Amino acid sequence: MATKVFYVEDELFLGKIVKESLESRGFEVVMESDGGKATALFKKTGPDICVLDVMLPNKDGFTIADEIREINRDIPIIFLTAKTQTEDVVKGFTLGGNDYIRKPFSMEELIVRIQNALRGKGGNTEKPTSDNVTIGKYNFQINRQVLSSGKEDRKLSYRESELLKLLYQNREKIIDRKDILTLLWGNDSFFNSRNLDVYITKLRSYLKEDPSLEIITIKGIGYRFVSG
Repeated sequence: MATKVFYVEDELFLGKIVKESLESRGFEVVMESDGGKATALFKKTGPDICVLDVMLPNKDGFTIADEIREINRDIPIIFLTAKTQTEDVVKGFTLGGNDYIRKPFSMEELIVRIQNALRGKGGNTEKPTSDNVTIGKYNFQINRQVLSSGKEDRKLSYRESELLKLLYQNREKIIDRKDILTLLWGNDSFFNSRNLDVYITKLRSYLKEDPSLEIITIKGIGYRFVSG
């Protein structure tokens, strides 16, 4: 049975990417963007773990966590925040938070933190099942990080796999370069930006056997993945 994540985030683009990334790894995700509606949705859905942004409209993540603790004292809670002050971290743990992740963060970090929090609870630590998608003439086994054509199976690195997944999930849309760097590397530093260039070049070479697939550079903005 899939782990159900209750995710509260008001940055809609980030929220959509995180939600889809978690779902592609076998998690079930219930998402809310309005802090004022979060507790009611929590009661209705009965999740296994909570991932709460701190800065939210109508009700902040700390208040939501306090209300959740009145309902369920044992459910793991992870806070997400751009704040760096020590008092905020202390407040989060005082309210019963199990972990605290500063933005920007990578999906790899978030998934590891979720699994660790569930393991600490003694809850569902079953590894999410694989998810296969067809990309042109290729088969992409997301959890195994394998891209297959009729000729070969290519084992991708974690970031190669996450980047391809992100491009595929947002195909035909322009993805901001900064959003990619923030989600996959944790920040948009010059060094990470150059790494992204390398990974884009690698993915283009991996997909070159299918001319209907193209990763288009939108100068000064980001990328658009075209599939036919």
